[in-house]
Amino acid sequence: MTEKIVRPSWDEYFLKLTFLVAERSTCRRHNVGAVIVRNKHILTTGYNGAPSGCKDCLELGCLREELKIVSGERHELCRGVHAEQNAIIQASVHGIDISGATIYCTHSPCLICAKMVVNSKIKRFVTYKDYPDENFKNLFREAGVEFIQIEMPKMEIFIKL
Repeated sequence: MTEKIVRPSWDEYFLKLTFLVAERSTCRRHNVGAVIVRNKHILTTGYNGAPSGCKDCLELGCLREELKIVSGERHELCRGVHAEQNAIIQASVHGIDISGATIYCTHSPCLICAKMVVNSKIKRFVTYKDYPDENFKNLFREAGVEFIQIEMPKMEIFIKL
């Protein structure tokens, strides 16, 4: 008898990739990854960290930690660029149209990222984890961006022998 192998759904598959992308993060508080996809094709990826070519928080320390600022507040003090922002910026740098796409992210978006998602014409946002800023929900509803929160995908690989 052959054991049936259950493949992940497309949402689970692309969300799993966000964890690999998040490994490049240079944030001392959250490792966040994002993947923008259209028609089952990866368009761009992004992780949170300092602007390109600049010193990061692993090297400099975290001002938000020093000031004891809770997660989800005072984004303007953070040196880092959020994962969703970096994924959208990469599309711009490389001339990739992301309208109508889905963004997969390890965390739900802050309001700043949500505004960028809306203006980028991304139509779906898929995550498994809440970020402590729920202000995005009304904006997504108004703009028609579908927000999907799924269970944490199983992080295992089935090998056929």
